[in-house]
Amino acid sequence: MTEVVIACAIGVLAASGVWLLLRPRTFQVAIGLSMLSYAVNLFIFAMGRLRVGAAPVVEVGRAADPAAFADPLPQALVLTAIVIGFATTALLLVVLLAARGFSGTDHVDGREST
Repeated sequence: MTEVVIACAIGVLAASGVWLLLRPRTFQVAIGLSMLSYAVNLFIFAMGRLRVGAAPVVEVGRAADPAAFADPLPQALVLTAIVIGFATTALLLVVLLAARGFSGTDHVDGREST
């Protein structure tokens, strides 16, 4: 059941992100990129096998069975992607604000539609 919920969440985030990317305003494009990055992060996290109640580390004196433990690599990749995505979004918003100041509009193509 958990996999179905995660798959639906990834699908909704990806579809919403693509829909916002196709909008004419720059802020909507920035939010769409963020939603797509969240969908990819959730996908990477889910590919590391969703383990509920699994120990994150090997206990002292026990044999190390990899099937009984959580995989830390997807968690580290997602944490790194979140930090990079936040910095990229901040840079994108600064560039969008500068572009709005220069052009006077927040449309992607720089022209107001009639």
